[in-house]
Amino acid sequence: MTVTEKTAYLKGLLEGLKIDDSTDQGKLLCAIVDTLNDIALSVSDLESDAADMAEEIELIEDAIDDIDDELEEVEDTLDDVCDVLEDCFDEEDDEDDEDEDENFYQLSCPTCGEEICVDEDVLAEGGMKCPACGEDLEFDLSLLEDEDDDKGCGCDCGCEH
Repeated sequence: MTVTEKTAYLKGLLEGLKIDDSTDQGKLLCAIVDTLNDIALSVSDLESDAADMAEEIELIEDAIDDIDDELEEVEDTLDDVCDVLEDCFDEEDDEDDEDEDENFYQLSCPTCGEEICVDEDVLAEGGMKCPACGEDLEFDLSLLEDEDDDKGCGCDCGCEH
């Protein structure tokens, strides 16, 4: 039985006992039952509000879980990007020791924005798949040739060809 049901029962008892509300005791009992009824209605409203809040809290917790999952995916992607960049720079350092003339180029995937480090051999192949999103990337070597024309022949002879 809820609190409002109990106060309704008390009201019924008060009316059933035919207590005279013109007497001091009758006025007191009626005021007590009316006050209890007001309190019961307030408690009922609070219980309803608490139930609504519990539902909202559950929705917020679900949203937080979703955000946490997405953040974990972003962290994994960033870890992968860092690993690729670290490998790229490690390879670059190793190859610098072996062959100073090897050039590396850093590009961005137009689909996902992933920064990719490639050497001339990969460029010469004409394309590759983006390691992050799998998008087929194609390379235009004419841009590289234009760049070489601006710098000379590429050897360390100092010529302007």
